[in-house]
Amino acid sequence: MAKKMSQVIISYILPILLLLLLLAVETNAHNVTLLLENHPSFSSFNHYLTQTHLAEEINQRTTITVCAVDNAAMSDLTSKGYTVSTIKNILSLHVLLDYFGAKKLHQLTDGGSVLTSTLFQATGAASRTTGFVNITDLRGGKVGFGLDGGDISSSFVKSIEEIPYTLSVIQISSILHSDTASAPTPAPAEILSAHG
Repeated sequence: MAKKMSQVIISYILPILLLLLLLAVETNAHNVTLLLENHPSFSSFNHYLTQTHLAEEINQRTTITVCAVDNAAMSDLTSKGYTVSTIKNILSLHVLLDYFGAKKLHQLTDGGSVLTSTLFQATGAASRTTGFVNITDLRGGKVGFGLDGGDISSSFVKSIEEIPYTLSVIQISSILHSDTASAPTPAPAEILSAHG
């Protein structure tokens, strides 16, 4: 009798527990490319997130901010003839390993700033602190972005999509430039042929 009761419990409760587990995982998941598909002015940025496989890395992380640029700013980058690997390095600077929604950005006051790590810093390809982004209150409600040790070269434009404390996709005015990130990086096919 006890064995039969155990089988009944397992046959009814186990599927329910599995369903609850799947729902819990699904509620924490996000897909940055699907979010950006709703915003055609970021189609080039979205395309390169997919092509460089950065979207996969972003989707696997929690507590992350993507600093997207519009199609005009992306054309400035893509017109330089960089390899996909180099574009990946540059766009990795636009993925902050912390959550910065519009509210948090505007909580910086009186010229205050915060230094945050990027996905590029996490790759180990960044020398010293070249993979960190400095976010600075520029007063008058403006927030600037620049690489550590460099000038403020971009500014916050607007929030695009936010999943509180998990994923923030914001627009910044221009590409964050880094000599380290934009150094020539061989394409994967070139690396493979060099190694036979």
